[in-house]
Amino acid sequence: MKQRALLLVNVGTPDKPEKRMVRRYLTEFLNDKRVIDIPWLFRRILVNLIIIPFRVDKSTGLYRRLWTENGSPLLYYLNSLVVKLQGRIGSGVKVYGAMRYGNPSLQTVLMQIKNDGAEEIIVFPMYPQYASSTTGSVVDKLFQIISRWEVIPAIRIVGQFYNHPAFINVLAQKIRVFNPDAFDHIIFSYHGLPMRQINKAHPQMPGNKCVCENEMPSHGTFCYKATCYETSRLLLKKLCVSSEKSTVSFQSRLSENWLDPFTDEVVVQLAKNGAKRVLVVAPAFVADCLETIVEIEDYNHLFKQHGGHELILVPGLNDDEEWVDAVLEIVSGE
Repeated sequence: MKQRALLLVNVGTPDKPEKRMVRRYLTEFLNDKRVIDIPWLFRRILVNLIIIPFRVDKSTGLYRRLWTENGSPLLYYLNSLVVKLQGRIGSGVKVYGAMRYGNPSLQTVLMQIKNDGAEEIIVFPMYPQYASSTTGSVVDKLFQIISRWEVIPAIRIVGQFYNHPAFINVLAQKIRVFNPDAFDHIIFSYHGLPMRQINKAHPQMPGNKCVCENEMPSHGTFCYKATCYETSRLLLKKLCVSSEKSTVSFQSRLSENWLDPFTDEVVVQLAKNGAKRVLVVAPAFVADCLETIVEIEDYNHLFKQHGGHELILVPGLNDDEEWVDAVLEIVSGE
């Protein structure tokens, strides 16, 4: 029987919420040419002499807020998901988990897969919507490593799954638990990207008219903006909720020249308009992390400061049993 490996890959986390380790993590992450896509020399100067020195203290404080008795939630849920998938998938496939940045590293885990004799590797980057800085970076790094092997096994990449019925169904089920009809508004908050990265993959329409907010362009399946809006439309349809009761927005921006509307500004405007209860869904994050647990908590304080009563986050899919089933369906290619 052919030896196969299923490799789950998420973005990464520092080993501990300590300044030295956060610095090391940020250095690896932000020096990725797909994350900050500017010429090498300018990137090195910007990241190592400006961004990291000015952000490492703040980032360390944020990771300390995130940390639990189980460590980083992102790593904890990855490890738990690997164990649960292995229990379901049987002996024909061995399941592994790796991080694009930090530990367990792609380099280390791929070497383990190689030593275990895998003849085929199924790679599952855990990003529902494709972006060059996420899925693209995983694939890029994967082939950098494997290209140096004497024997290269069969490789299958499980691509974006923003519209896969299994993903939509399990996330809609998670949202439904919170009774979305009981809220004044729903925010679908996605991780933001610089507009220059959006424009590189953005579908060109006649007259340069963007239609991504209203429909999925047939030639725009790798436009991050388009896939975020499509995920939201599919979830609304599944939940039988009117689009007028929802907003798609983007969080975690580093400058004003990022994809908008910005989630923090949407939260403030909703509160000023009289919304008292708002439900937040984060469909770009399959596991809870800094951006969901900490950042959305800060948005809750912001909402209350401007007159709102309650802003509630729908937790990530994490290691839910239903998500285990959905992952198996997605990676099967059915």
